[in-house]
Amino acid sequence: MVKVREINCKNVLNVSGISGIDYALNPYVGCAHGCIYCYAVFMKRFTGHREPWGSFVDIKINAREILTKQLSKLKPGKISIGTVTDGYQPLERIYQITRSCLDELIKYEFPISILTKSSLILRDIDLLKRMKVLDVGITITTLDEEMRIKLEPNCVSSRERLLTLKKLSEEGIETWIFFGPVLPCFSDSINKIEELWIAFSETKAKRILIDTMNLYPKVYLNLKKYFTESHPELLSELEDIHRNKFKYFEELHWRIDSVSRKFNIPYELCF
Repeated sequence: MVKVREINCKNVLNVSGISGIDYALNPYVGCAHGCIYCYAVFMKRFTGHREPWGSFVDIKINAREILTKQLSKLKPGKISIGTVTDGYQPLERIYQITRSCLDELIKYEFPISILTKSSLILRDIDLLKRMKVLDVGITITTLDEEMRIKLEPNCVSSRERLLTLKKLSEEGIETWIFFGPVLPCFSDSINKIEELWIAFSETKAKRILIDTMNLYPKVYLNLKKYFTESHPELLSELEDIHRNKFKYFEELHWRIDSVSRKFNIPYELCF
């Protein structure tokens, strides 16, 4: 059960620390997708919530009003929607906060980048096609649906996300794939990476952005708990990856590079 609370925010645009992004726009606080590897768990300490991360969402009901005020004062720059939440998580279907923000952003010349795991973004194609500069990324971590359900319990299937990418591309919208996090022991082998690249090539996405699992203490504990309960035979491998991150990164880079040479899709590493 997700606890939902309506709040009034003071800011909806914040200066971003992400390379190439000037401002972050997060229409919600928290996310109901419930991904066990979510790096944004650190945000909980700023929320006042006692519930576990993934079990609460605060709705910024005045987001459009605040966005209008901020846009009139800020220097133009690239805005990323969904850096510590998903703007198209299930509650967006009801509240339409992200849609209202997009409708306001059309009036300005700020470049927009959206990252989501949801096919709900297709609802807003009418607005997306009116943006002067826009790109849309879809996160895909695995093609194994059984695994996906366990790790991303409240998200749409990876196949549906691939179809969403293809539809957006066909509408003339610039798309990209966020292959992240790469799942240790599950999506990091040569065979799994190649399987993903074959699927990615069918979407007509322009590029692939790749990131590893951010094994922050809470994320690592969540992942270790999952391995202990569901894949105890792989627990020692996970622990070894955690102890030897840099060696693992080097090996993973080599695997990705080896596979990518067979495909005509540019990729970029975030690690």
